[in-house]
Order: sequence, then C-alpha cells, then structure tokens
Amino acid sequence: MAMGTHGSPDADGTPLARRLNYLFATMHPPGAPYTNAHVAEAISGGDEYGGVSLTEQYLSMLRNGKRTNPSPDVLRALAKFFAVPVGYLLGDLSPSQAERVEEEVRFLVAMRDKRVRGIALRSVGLPPEVQDSLAAIISQFRQQMNLPSDPADADGPGGPGGPGGPRDPDDGAPSGRR
Repeated sequence: MAMGTHGSPDADGTPLARRLNYLFATMHPPGAPYTNAHVAEAISGGDEYGGVSLTEQYLSMLRNGKRTNPSPDVLRALAKFFAVPVGYLLGDLSPSQAERVEEEVRFLVAMRDKRVRGIALRSVGLPPEVQDSLAAIISQFRQQMNLPSDPADADGPGGPGGPGGPRDPDDGAPSGRR
C-alpha cells in the first residue's frame, strides 16, 4: 500500500488531500510551516471564517485522505485562510485553472525572498529587450549551477520555499496569518 504524506495510507490519492498538502507546504511564513493545530485554531477562533469549527484531528484526516467530503463552509474557510479560490479546493477548476492558482502560489512564495523581490523590482521600467537579456543571463546562471531553467520544476509539489526549496527566514515579510 502506498504511503502518503504524514505516514498515512494514500494521502496523495485524493485531489483535496494533494491540494491541502500543497498549500501547507507552500503558503506559510518563511521558515515556519503551519501545523494542523495552528490552522484549525486560527479558523475556529476567527469570525472572518464564518464561525466554522475545525479540529486538528479533522484537518489531519482531510490531509491524509481519510475524510474526503468536508462541508462547503469548511472548504471556504480553508480557502480563505490560504488565500486561494474555494474552487481550487472544491475541485471545480479546470486543470489549467488549478495550475494557474498553483503558479500564483509559487510566485507569492518566491516573492517572500527580499533578494528575488529586489531583482524583480529593479527590472521594472527597463525596456523589454533588456528584461529578456536579464532573463537569459539568469537562465545561463541556472544552467551553470545545474538547476532547471524553470524554478517550479526544481521544487516539486512544494514549489519554492516548500520542502527542499529555498527560504529566507529573515526577509522580514509580514505574513498576516501567524
């Protein structure tokens, strides 16, 4: 039997479990991944989540695939906590729309690093051909360092900042959810 995340049977087998685990792996303050307890407490204690009551145990069951049909209110609260469209967790998005959400998540995670933000901001206002040259230079550096040309390919399901991905713990970016 396949073992998924958290040592549970087939945790990666359900779309909801995969998506929740992806959000836990990526959408957190730098260097401080969320725990089931933290997320459950934040949602249960916050009026902005519609009065939803969520336990650490139930959230764990959602993440390991033991529970697969939470109420729409629970899904809305989780989507709001992680700042993603509820359709992403409901499975209502097309594969290309879901990939777009994950691409935006990877972008937000990458922007946590002040050096990455600095590079991006310094390129604002430069002519397109100069921006293209900068992108080519960065690609050459990535190739010389044996990194994939697309950072999303390097970090797997966690994206940048996920398991094994780069983090800048002292970048000072406020998370708003800690």
